[in-house]
Amino acid sequence: MIATGSRGREIAGTGIDHLIVGCRDLDFGIAAIEALTGIRAAPGGVHPGRGTRNALLSLGSRRYLELVAPDPAQSAITWFNVIQSLPDPRLIGWAAATDDIDAIARRLRDAQIAFVGPAAGSRARPDGTVLEWRTVALGDNAGGLLPFFIEWGATSVHPSVDAPSGCELVRFDVGYADVNQLRRTAQAIGIEMSIEQSQQPWLRATITGPRGAFEL
Repeated sequence: MIATGSRGREIAGTGIDHLIVGCRDLDFGIAAIEALTGIRAAPGGVHPGRGTRNALLSLGSRRYLELVAPDPAQSAITWFNVIQSLPDPRLIGWAAATDDIDAIARRLRDAQIAFVGPAAGSRARPDGTVLEWRTVALGDNAGGLLPFFIEWGATSVHPSVDAPSGCELVRFDVGYADVNQLRRTAQAIGIEMSIEQSQQPWLRATITGPRGAFEL
């Protein structure tokens, strides 16, 4: 149902919805990504109650990059706390697209995999338009190596449609010490992913843009 692609091959048409890049300051993150791509990410809005705000960059059809940083107008961060201490923008998580979030929940329940959701979410864009979605989050996402699942509302414009364009995600890889264990978990939740042996866990995305290819 959902795949993340394999190292060395294009992943067009797979189920990655968006990549999450954390940064300690949104303006700093926007400038850093612009230096790599030549394209300036556009402010997307705030996450009320989570303490964060974001900026977006399209990565092709139904796929985008989300820069997440602390929102100075909110008192506390309740997710991705690591962003407060990142010296540079870093890939910290990702979302897998689905058009049936309830089916995802059933699959996880049948596999006896702990999860939270489906939970409704929304965000007001700078123009006042409200985007709506539902998500399912794994109880254990292996430190962000495994995704959360997102189903966008039927009337919501997918962020990739009007976010600044010109970049494309061409490869996505994961590093983990116990490759077989992570692969078994990925298969159980319906994800096909490229996993490399590594003592330190990591996510790596290869993106192309006007200034060439780069990795996050």
